[in-house]
Amino acid sequence: MPNPAPGSDPCRTITDLPEKRLPDTRTPITVVGAGIAGLTAALSLAAKGFEVDIVERAANLDEVGAGLQLSPNATRILDALGLTARLQPHWVEPSEIRLVDGRSLRTIARVPAGAFARTRWQAPYAVMARSALQSALADAVRAHPLCRLHLDTAICDATPASLSAITQRMPGLIVGADGIGSKVRLAIAGHGKARLSGNIAWRLTLPRHAAPSPFDPTVVTAYLGRRAHLVAYPIGASGGLNLVAIGSGLTQADTSEEASRAAIAQLLSGWHPDIRSALSRAGTLGYWPLIEVEDGAWHDGTRILIGDAAHAMMPFAAQGAAMAIEDAFELAEAIGKPGDITAHLDAFVQTRKARVARVRARGAFNRFAYHASGPVRLGRNLVLSLRTPERLAEDFDWLYGHRLPGQKTP
Repeated sequence: MPNPAPGSDPCRTITDLPEKRLPDTRTPITVVGAGIAGLTAALSLAAKGFEVDIVERAANLDEVGAGLQLSPNATRILDALGLTARLQPHWVEPSEIRLVDGRSLRTIARVPAGAFARTRWQAPYAVMARSALQSALADAVRAHPLCRLHLDTAICDATPASLSAITQRMPGLIVGADGIGSKVRLAIAGHGKARLSGNIAWRLTLPRHAAPSPFDPTVVTAYLGRRAHLVAYPIGASGGLNLVAIGSGLTQADTSEEASRAAIAQLLSGWHPDIRSALSRAGTLGYWPLIEVEDGAWHDGTRILIGDAAHAMMPFAAQGAAMAIEDAFELAEAIGKPGDITAHLDAFVQTRKARVARVRARGAFNRFAYHASGPVRLGRNLVLSLRTPERLAEDFDWLYGHRLPGQKTP
């Protein structure tokens, strides 16, 4: 179905169409937002036989951010959706994940990945460009006969009547996958509030073939330091090296390049000179104040939230994209069952909230450990150095092994 004609009102409402709850028959579903969460939801719902409209305000699907880490709990789902063959040419499976002291450059812990991840968690640990993942998802959505993608289409409110004026069919359920600034979330009573977290991320990309010391473009490395850490990993098979520096307890009123460089230089004061020198010569910095969405209501029977719209979280566990992918897939499983839709949505939210809370808790612990200083830093380094890589990997079974037989959910 084409988008509304130029000059027409995309926010018009049809007042004589009542809001409906989703019956057991496969009535249409409208997904608001065509990011990773929304496109994964569309494919997952279509696989269950639902007709899906995806409404996206952007004219082009240009994913924000350079790279992302896809842990086995995410790649397992993407494989179930038949996307592995599309994605593999665009990703790298690093051999390990390293934790490195930012001051001394001493490796303090290693978590094996690569072939180990495929064996232990029965799915790969991959890193790739966000744009490559979104492009693969969008291509699959466009090719699916039950999906219709409406780009350059803004919404003014998240009612079935309003959205049916765009899609020309009444949705039985609205899925809010429209990110931190979600309009769908605002329509749900008791929704969680978006707030500044006090954490800032600065992103930049280096040419992979010319990555300066100490960066290793074949692995994922987290350099740890007081009040900050720096993550480096390759962006897919042919991309550059993605660097993300994250500082906590910060504000930066001036968002200019010069101010960002000054902030990073101050934050990494005392770090190894190789790191500080490499960053001082690097290209343009991207500045991102990190926003999180507090816990609140996720659904009202007519609308349901997934991904950042429901629970935008800090990146300290590298699970933002993975949680969105899990949400999308498990929502389709929940409402694809016969029975009362409200009960299914309640059960979905209860299960997913418990999972997200555990991931948030892990992220909070990582932040404390990564940004430690003084005696805590020394204790952290000692404890990690005493554990074998295999024992460290066991700590991720609950996270990376999600949905594997025998794995317990939180």
